[in-house]
Amino acid sequence: MTTRERAYARANQQRAAQYAEIWIVAQPAEIAAMVQVASTSGRLVYVGPPQPMGGDDTRHRRYLRLRTT
Repeated sequence: MTTRERAYARANQQRAAQYAEIWIVAQPAEIAAMVQVASTSGRLVYVGPPQPMGGDDTRHRRYLRLRTT
C-alpha cells in the first residue's frame, strides 16, 4: 500500500467515525419525538422520509444520520 493509499484510507475512517447511521422503527409520534431531540441537540445530519412497514403494522421506519462528536 502506498503512502497516498494509506492517507486516503485513514481519512475515510476518520470521516466514517464522525457519524452514526441508524434505522428507527416505531410509531410516527415516537419517531417525531426522537428526531426533534436529535435536531435540538445539534446531532442530526440527515433524516430520510418515513416508510410504512406494510401490512397491518402501523409502525414506520426512518433512516437517521447523527454526528457522534
